[in-house]
Amino acid sequence: MKPKGISRNRCGLSSVIVALGISLIATSPDMCAQSTVFNTTLGEANPVTPEINTEQLKKILADQSGPVLDVRFPQEYAIAHIPGSINIYEKEVETIAQRFPDKASPIVLYCNGPFCGKSKRVSAELVKRGYTNVKRYQLGLPVWRALGNTVQTDLAGVQYVMAADKTAVFVDARSRADFEQASMLGAVNILASEAEQANEPTNGRLPHKDKGTRVIVFASDPKDARKVAEEIAKKAYWNSSYFGGTTDELRADGLWQQKKSK
Repeated sequence: MKPKGISRNRCGLSSVIVALGISLIATSPDMCAQSTVFNTTLGEANPVTPEINTEQLKKILADQSGPVLDVRFPQEYAIAHIPGSINIYEKEVETIAQRFPDKASPIVLYCNGPFCGKSKRVSAELVKRGYTNVKRYQLGLPVWRALGNTVQTDLAGVQYVMAADKTAVFVDARSRADFEQASMLGAVNILASEAEQANEPTNGRLPHKDKGTRVIVFASDPKDARKVAEEIAKKAYWNSSYFGGTTDELRADGLWQQKKSK
């Protein structure tokens, strides 16, 4: 039975607890903060290595405080990966050890989400080798995308999509004038701040009623492509990404089409 007048909220009890001499298990600031989908993890039982949440991963990437390793197949990485991550396939743990010989190095692993075992297996192997600061973003790429974060596509990924996914939408984020001269075959033109308009049912540039359609944004500068891709992702296109290269690379690879002058 709790003493009269004491709130059940342990996060606001410190002064009352001291006054009454009541001893409770310490409550961390994280426990007191409001829990959201952005700062949660799977909460796996008895994990070999700890998990981090989406907010923590974004901070690690922004601060460049340690490598974030995508341990999926190279083709999967080329098609879509978290920007700033490095691809070292699951079976190449020796490569990780060679590139990051300091066993106290902070290393984050991720793969294909809650049911993907690659990051777990690699983390366990690294622990066996004596690594002491390995963490996993076990929510993985699917949840990262579902939370409105964009991903990056490499040239090999663009080549794969062009050959295998005839429903994909390629978005040219360059100026109208550049787009009208030449672009990728079948591309649509969407500039920064136009995602809302392009998503309208009557607009036609984005498939309003099929949010699972693959959408890849490209531009002369990948920073411009990323900006538009981030806006499109926030319109619930969870399968969207941006090309991490330039239009010169697309031209050199034969993925470019000169338009007829009017």
